[in-house]
Amino acid sequence: MKSETKAPGGTHRIGFCLLPEFSSLAFISAVEPLRLANRLSDKTIYSWECFSIDGKPAVSSAGIEFSVQGCINDMPALPTVFTCGGINIHKHTEPHIIATLRRLSSHGSSLGAICTGPHVLAKAGLLKGYRCTIHWENLSGFIEDFPDLDITSELFEIDRNRYTCAGGTASLDMMLSLIANETSQELALAVADQLIYHRIREGTERQRMELRARLGISHPKLLAAIACMEDNLEEPLSCSDLATKVGLSTRQLERLFQKYLDYSPTRYYLGLRLDRARYLLTQTSLPIIEVALACGFVSASHFSKCHREHFGRTPSDERRVRH
Repeated sequence: MKSETKAPGGTHRIGFCLLPEFSSLAFISAVEPLRLANRLSDKTIYSWECFSIDGKPAVSSAGIEFSVQGCINDMPALPTVFTCGGINIHKHTEPHIIATLRRLSSHGSSLGAICTGPHVLAKAGLLKGYRCTIHWENLSGFIEDFPDLDITSELFEIDRNRYTCAGGTASLDMMLSLIANETSQELALAVADQLIYHRIREGTERQRMELRARLGISHPKLLAAIACMEDNLEEPLSCSDLATKVGLSTRQLERLFQKYLDYSPTRYYLGLRLDRARYLLTQTSLPIIEVALACGFVSASHFSKCHREHFGRTPSDERRVRH
């Protein structure tokens, strides 16, 4: 069975694999541009079908049910197939899903992934040799799980017949880019205008809000110090090294953190590392010692002590409660 490029009448058929707990926002942001492209062009350029792991309605992370056309196992070799993920993605990489994606790839389907969906494509070995991206919250765990992949922190990546994006509204930008490539820039802009989307973002744009907006502070030296912390979670910098990097004395840096954040630099830095560790514990299958090392802790015992003091439970308890 060969993959179709277009159905009769020139329609590009697209499949969506809706995994349990997928992001409804990311999925809708991918489908709505297709619908509007059809409406504005007054013809069916795109059609789409949805599939779940068991053929029953797919339930998003928001608890919303979406009707589907069938089970992922029975998906035909459509020209393009997107895997839509969300939370707890490591729980939803069943062997039959992996087998289906490999089958589709062997029949020539272009494969895409939305939000945490790239994790499933990577697990199937279908991102080797391709640039790919994933939601920023999953990025460090993704790199830990698949160190040999060419993983970026971009908003979306289109590399030949592999399409990956960060989720949220990033899938909207990716779809608008694909519409521009497959039809015209004019149609993509018209679709964006209908969506009251004032600017189509490039794939190379940052995923996260700038620190200034996220934290509600504007002191440039303090922002620079926090950016250094976020960039060095695996190998934490000393307070004196941080101060030197941003052109301050250690005492000046401590005063800034106390004034604007009511934390010492050391305590704030520890909180960043523990927040990252908590994510890795609950959203990946990495062993606890690997989580500890990935977040700058020299031993599992030290990590456990800090985690218990900060969150009120040990790393193993955290993983047990969330699973």
